[in-house]
This record gives sequence, structure tokens and C-alpha cells, in this order.
Amino acid sequence: MIHPELNLKCRQTGKRAPVLRLTPTAWAKLLFLRDLGETEVGGFGIAAADDLLRIENVELVRQSCTPASVAFDDESVADFFDRQVDAGHRPEQFGRVWVHTHPGNGPEPSTTDEDTFARVFGRTEWAVMFILARGGASYARLAFHVGPGGSLLIPVEVDFGWEFPATNHAAWQEEYHAYVNEAVPVGNVLGPSFIDDWPGGWGGFLDDELLGIRPRNQERQPDALPF
Repeated sequence: MIHPELNLKCRQTGKRAPVLRLTPTAWAKLLFLRDLGETEVGGFGIAAADDLLRIENVELVRQSCTPASVAFDDESVADFFDRQVDAGHRPEQFGRVWVHTHPGNGPEPSTTDEDTFARVFGRTEWAVMFILARGGASYARLAFHVGPGGSLLIPVEVDFGWEFPATNHAAWQEEYHAYVNEAVPVGNVLGPSFIDDWPGGWGGFLDDELLGIRPRNQERQPDALPF
């Protein structure tokens, strides 16, 4: 169900309700990574500069995974952020869409997923939690923290309307084995250190202003929404 404020914004601007769209290559990579092991696997969606809900790539960081959790390594996340900034990407292109898989048929977020999403992304102006289950079902929710705040489920589409690179299974498998470690659960889904350090623990480029994070008592502007 569309949140009333978002529905009004869409009518006023003549835009359709938000949709999370993945390029065929990004979708193929996520499917490939999902099916390489028997655990969850997580990463960040890399969005187009002119459309923050069009995902052009999914990138992994070092992580310890079980069938029910993904614990990101905080140093690896810091390195990922560094690489993205060096590549000229804005933080909202690479740090707002949290992607992970479920090894079963159900894509609905767990209690741990919900707690992590609220803690890690709750101070950003907006964020998306996207889950793809092995059975093929998906779940995407856009949370926004502008005005009164709120969230809504959004549809997921594969977007063939833009040019996209070919698949590269060899490189994707190498990335998986370099970053994914099947292990015993480690605390919270993104790891206690990751949660405690977000967003200010990985150097000067991760200050609140750059991440689009405002003080809790400062009003946020509806124009910050990604559509």
C-alpha cells in the first residue's frame, strides 16, 4: 500500500510510485551469488547516478554467513566505501540499498533483519531493504525519514531499457569466494562492530553530511526522496 504522503508526492509530480529496478546483469549476478552456497549472502546495490532506484551492480564485502544471518566485516565495508568514493560515486548511490538473500523460499525479513535495518539505516534520509529468496520470491521496502517518516513495500523489476554488460560467472565466483565465509552466527546480522561504528567510524569521508545523515532534531526535506 502506498503511503499517503508518497502517493500525494507522486500525483503532484506526475511520477509513478517508486519501483526498485535492477539491470539484467545485476539481477543475473544476484541470482548467481544466491545459488553458490547454502547460506545467506549480502551486499550493497550500486545505483545509477541519475536514478537511485535503478541498481546497476551488486557488490559484496567480507562477511561471515549462516543460513539465517550475514555478518559484515567492518574494515571491508570501510574499504568498499573508499573504493566507491574514489570511483566518483556519491554515498546515496552505494550506501542506501542493502541487498541480501534467503536460502529458503520466504523473502520476508526476520526480526534480526528489521533490527539491523532500523539501526544501520535509520538515520539516513531513505534506504531500501531488498531480499531475494532461493525460491524466487523477493521483498523490497523503501523506508524514508523525511517529514513524518514511514515506509512502503515497492515492486521489483528487471529493467531491459538500458545498455548492460554481459554476465561474468568466473569473476562473480571469484568475488564470492574472496568475500563469503560460511561460519557460525556472529551476533547481529551485519556484525556488532559494523552496527556500533556506523556511520562515523571509517574515516573522514563517512561524516554525517556526506552520508546525507542529519542530526535527529533537524528537519529533513521531502525532496531528499529518491524519486
